[in-house]
Amino acid sequence: MNTAAKALIAASALAVLASPILARQRGGGERLRQTCRAEIVRLCGGAGRGGLRTCLAQKAGALSESCRGELRERIEQRRDGAAARGEPEAGTRTPGPGRTLAYGPDSLQALDLWVPEGAKAAPLVLFVHGGGWQRGSKSNATGRAMPAHMLAQGYAFAAIDYRLVPRNTVEDQAGDVAAALAHILKRAGELGIDPTRVVLTGHSAGAHLVALVGTDERYLKAAGLSFADIDGVMPNDGAAYDVAAQLKGAGPMMQETYRQAFGTDPARQAALSPTLQAASPNAPAFLLLHVQRPDAVAQSKALAEALRKGGSQAEVAGFPGQGLKGHMEINRKLGQPDYPATPVMDAWLKKVLG
Repeated sequence: MNTAAKALIAASALAVLASPILARQRGGGERLRQTCRAEIVRLCGGAGRGGLRTCLAQKAGALSESCRGELRERIEQRRDGAAARGEPEAGTRTPGPGRTLAYGPDSLQALDLWVPEGAKAAPLVLFVHGGGWQRGSKSNATGRAMPAHMLAQGYAFAAIDYRLVPRNTVEDQAGDVAAALAHILKRAGELGIDPTRVVLTGHSAGAHLVALVGTDERYLKAAGLSFADIDGVMPNDGAAYDVAAQLKGAGPMMQETYRQAFGTDPARQAALSPTLQAASPNAPAFLLLHVQRPDAVAQSKALAEALRKGGSQAEVAGFPGQGLKGHMEINRKLGQPDYPATPVMDAWLKKVLG
C-alpha cells in the first residue's frame, strides 16, 4: 500500500472513530461495522486521537481489505456530503435537492426524486445504492453528477433508500425496490413522469438488487407491477449475481458479508441469484457495467449469457479501474461527461427509452 493510500485511510479512520462520530458520521453517513472498528482498536490500541493518524498511516496494510474499503467509503461520503452542502467537485454541476417521497411506513422506505422542469412525461431512471446490503443511503448513493446529467438528458431520476440487513432481509430489499417504483408510477401523472418508460439501475449491492428484480418477477408482482413495467436494467459493477459462486472465491471478511445477507441455505442463495433466475421471462434489456475486478467481470459475463438464453437483450461493458478504488470510481464518476462509461450509458438509455 502506497503512502498516499495510508494517509487517506488514516485521515478517514480518525474522522469516523473520533467521539461522538463513533456512533454516526455527520451528514448522514453510516457508522463503521463493529468488526472494522474492533480491528482498528486492536491494531492501534490506546493510541488516542493524537496517535491514531500516525498508527494507521504506518500500519493500515494490516487491516483487512473489507475494513480498508469501508474507510475509503467514508472519504467518498465526506466528499459527497461536501457536494450536498454546495461544495461540488470542480466541473460538476449539481441540481437542487430532490423531492423526498415516502413509499412505505419505515423511515428507510423513502426516495429522492428529480424531474426536469416543466416535464409532463419524462422517462424514469431509478437508482439503488450499494453498501453490502447492510449500509449506505440515498444521500450519498451515487456521484453528484448523476442527477444533473439525467435531468440534462430529459430523464427523471430517483434515488431510493431501502431497509437494511440484518434487521431486514435481501428479499425485503428487493421488495422495497419494486414498492418504490410502484409508488412513483402510481403518481406518474402528477409527478411529470412517463410510466411506460422506466429503467432500474444500481451499484454494487444495488446492482444485485436491480438484477434480481429484473429476473424474478415475484417482487414486481407483489407491488402490483410486472416486467412489462420495466424497459431496462443497468447493474453497475455488481459481483453477487451468482451468490454461491461468489462465496467460493471471497475472502473471509467478504464471506461474512455475503453470509449475513444470503445465509447458508443453498436453496435460498440460488433464489437470490439473478444468474440462476434468468430463465425466461425477464426484463427485456440489460446493460451490465463493470470495472476490471475479476469477480465483477466473470459474474457480469455469466449473467449476460444466462439472460440471452432467457430471451433478453444483454450487453456487457467494461471500463478501466482496479479493486475497491475502481469499484467506487465507476459509481462516483458515472454521469461526468469525460468518464468513459457515461457515453456508453447515454447511448443505451437512448436506445431503450427512446
